Amino acid sequence: MAAPLRTLCCTALRHSSRCFTTTCGTQAGIKWRTENGLARSGTEYGPMTDLPDWSFADGRPAPPLKGQLRRKQERETLARRVVNLSLEVDKGMEVWREKQEEAKRMQERNKSLLLKPKGNLLLKKNK
Repeated sequence: MAAPLRTLCCTALRHSSRCFTTTCGTQAGIKWRTENGLARSGTEYGPMTDLPDWSFADGRPAPPLKGQLRRKQERETLARRVVNLSLEVDKGMEVWREKQEEAKRMQERNKSLLLKPKGNLLLKKNK
């Protein structure tokens, strides 16, 4: 069943006048913008997306648009996540440091519990 359907689709595509492609489309200029330190597209961030479109004649700013509010909320969420992850890394480093110090103390304690030299060995060590 699948084989006849497949051949039917393939022959229909071969005889059609339209081009059929399976590659994904890319936006023009992505490489240039990323090489020059800009956003991948012109609508991700920047003055054209972040600043209001208009203002009142007396100078009052326009109310923020839904997209501006959404982007502001996304930035705040991302900033909170960065702070939380940074705190987790700091806590992890502190725990690691404490474990290293504890291991060092245990090693010194085990070293102090070893038998001490006596007699002639102690006299030779002091010289």
